[in-house]
Amino acid sequence: MCDYSLELYRSRPAARGEQYTLHRFPSGTLGFVAGLDCNTAVCLPADARLRLEGINEAVQRAFDVGPAETAVMTRLDAAPHAHRDAVRFANGHEVLLQSLNAGITAEIAALPSDLVEITPARDRRELVDA
Repeated sequence: MCDYSLELYRSRPAARGEQYTLHRFPSGTLGFVAGLDCNTAVCLPADARLRLEGINEAVQRAFDVGPAETAVMTRLDAAPHAHRDAVRFANGHEVLLQSLNAGITAEIAALPSDLVEITPARDRRELVDA
Protein backbone atom coordinates (compact mmCIF):
# COMPACT_ATOMS: atom_id res chain seq x y z
CA MET A 1 0.00 0.00 0.00
CA CYS A 2 1.23 3.45 -0.86
CA ASP A 3 -0.59 6.60 0.16
CA TYR A 4 -2.07 8.67 -2.66
CA SER A 5 0.52 11.41 -2.12
CA LEU A 6 3.29 8.98 -3.08
CA GLU A 7 1.77 8.57 -6.55
CA LEU A 8 4.07 11.42 -7.62
CA TYR A 9 7.00 9.03 -7.25
CA ARG A 10 8.08 5.75 -8.74
CA SER A 11 6.85 2.86 -6.66
CA ARG A 12 7.21 -0.88 -6.48
CA PRO A 13 5.93 -3.71 -4.32
CA ALA A 14 7.88 -4.91 -1.31
CA ALA A 15 10.08 -7.96 -1.71
CA ARG A 16 10.91 -10.62 0.85
CA GLY A 17 14.35 -10.28 2.43
CA GLU A 18 14.74 -6.51 2.04
CA GLN A 19 15.04 -3.92 4.77
CA TYR A 20 13.06 -0.70 4.47
CA THR A 21 13.44 2.75 5.98
CA LEU A 22 10.61 5.18 6.66
CA HIS A 23 11.60 8.21 4.58
CA ARG A 24 10.15 11.71 4.22
CA PHE A 25 9.66 12.38 0.51
CA PRO A 26 9.93 15.95 -0.87
CA SER A 27 6.09 16.12 -0.82
CA GLY A 28 6.28 15.78 2.98
CA THR A 29 4.69 12.32 3.01
CA LEU A 30 6.39 9.52 4.89
CA GLY A 31 6.75 6.23 3.04
CA PHE A 32 9.08 3.25 2.92
CA VAL A 33 12.17 3.08 0.71
CA ALA A 34 14.74 0.34 0.17
CA GLY A 35 18.47 0.83 0.45
CA LEU A 36 19.83 4.05 -0.97
CA ASP A 37 17.00 4.53 -3.48
CA CYS A 38 15.09 7.38 -1.82
CA ASN A 39 13.19 8.17 -5.04
CA THR A 40 11.15 4.96 -5.17
CA ALA A 41 8.35 4.29 -2.70
CA VAL A 42 8.07 0.68 -1.61
CA CYS A 43 4.45 -0.40 -1.16
CA LEU A 44 3.88 -2.91 1.63
CA PRO A 45 0.72 -5.01 1.37
CA ALA A 46 -2.06 -4.87 3.95
CA ASP A 47 -1.65 -7.54 6.64
CA ALA A 48 2.12 -7.79 6.16
CA ARG A 49 3.74 -8.58 9.53
CA LEU A 50 6.61 -6.19 10.24
CA ARG A 51 9.47 -5.84 12.70
CA LEU A 52 10.01 -2.10 13.29
CA GLU A 53 13.15 -0.69 14.92
CA GLY A 54 14.27 2.84 15.72
CA ILE A 55 10.99 4.14 17.09
CA ASN A 56 11.82 7.46 18.78
CA GLU A 57 10.93 8.33 22.37
CA ALA A 58 8.07 10.71 21.48
CA VAL A 59 6.33 8.00 19.45
CA GLN A 60 7.04 5.41 22.16
CA ARG A 61 5.33 7.59 24.78
CA ALA A 62 2.42 8.57 22.52
CA PHE A 63 1.49 4.99 21.60
CA ASP A 64 2.87 3.00 24.55
CA VAL A 65 5.41 1.06 22.50
CA GLY A 66 9.13 0.36 22.77
CA PRO A 67 12.00 1.25 20.44
CA ALA A 68 11.45 -2.04 18.55
CA GLU A 69 8.02 -3.55 17.97
CA THR A 70 6.14 -5.99 15.80
CA ALA A 71 3.27 -4.51 13.82
CA VAL A 72 0.84 -5.31 11.02
CA MET A 73 0.52 -3.08 7.96
CA THR A 74 -3.03 -1.78 7.65
CA ARG A 75 -5.10 0.89 5.96
CA LEU A 76 -7.33 3.20 7.99
CA ASP A 77 -10.59 4.62 6.72
CA ALA A 78 -10.20 8.31 6.02
CA ALA A 79 -11.80 11.11 4.09
CA PRO A 80 -10.83 11.33 0.41
CA HIS A 81 -7.30 12.58 -0.19
CA ALA A 82 -6.13 11.84 3.34
CA HIS A 83 -3.31 9.54 4.39
CA ARG A 84 -4.43 5.98 5.11
CA ASP A 85 -1.34 3.78 5.39
CA ALA A 86 -0.85 2.71 8.99
CA VAL A 87 0.53 0.04 11.28
CA ARG A 88 -1.29 -1.81 14.06
CA PHE A 89 0.97 -2.50 17.02
CA ALA A 90 0.60 -5.61 19.17
CA ASN A 91 -1.02 -3.44 21.89
CA GLY A 92 -3.85 -2.59 19.45
CA HIS A 93 -2.88 1.00 18.65
CA GLU A 94 -3.37 1.79 14.96
CA VAL A 95 -1.02 4.56 13.89
CA LEU A 96 -0.70 6.35 10.56
CA LEU A 97 2.78 6.14 9.06
CA GLN A 98 2.64 9.94 9.09
CA SER A 99 2.59 9.85 12.90
CA LEU A 100 5.81 7.80 13.12
CA ASN A 101 9.34 9.12 12.90
CA ALA A 102 11.43 9.08 9.75
CA GLY A 103 14.34 6.66 10.00
CA ILE A 104 12.40 3.72 11.43
CA THR A 105 13.55 0.51 9.79
CA ALA A 106 11.20 -2.29 8.87
CA GLU A 107 11.68 -5.91 7.94
CA ILE A 108 8.89 -8.11 6.71
CA ALA A 109 8.35 -10.99 9.10
CA ALA A 110 5.51 -12.46 7.00
CA LEU A 111 3.53 -11.51 3.92
CA PRO A 112 -0.22 -12.19 3.68
CA SER A 113 0.52 -15.01 1.24
CA ASP A 114 2.60 -16.70 3.97
CA LEU A 115 -0.37 -16.89 6.29
CA VAL A 116 -2.48 -19.98 5.65
CA GLU A 117 -5.90 -20.19 7.19
CA ILE A 118 -6.53 -23.59 8.72
CA THR A 119 -10.12 -24.70 9.08
CA PRO A 120 -10.97 -27.83 11.06
CA ALA A 121 -12.48 -30.78 9.21
CA ARG A 122 -16.09 -31.48 10.17
CA ASP A 123 -15.61 -35.19 10.13
CA ARG A 124 -12.47 -37.33 10.11
CA ARG A 125 -13.99 -39.34 7.23
CA GLU A 126 -13.61 -36.24 5.02
CA LEU A 127 -9.86 -36.49 5.50
CA VAL A 128 -9.77 -40.24 4.83
CA ASP A 129 -12.10 -40.11 1.82
CA ALA A 130 -10.30 -37.16 0.20
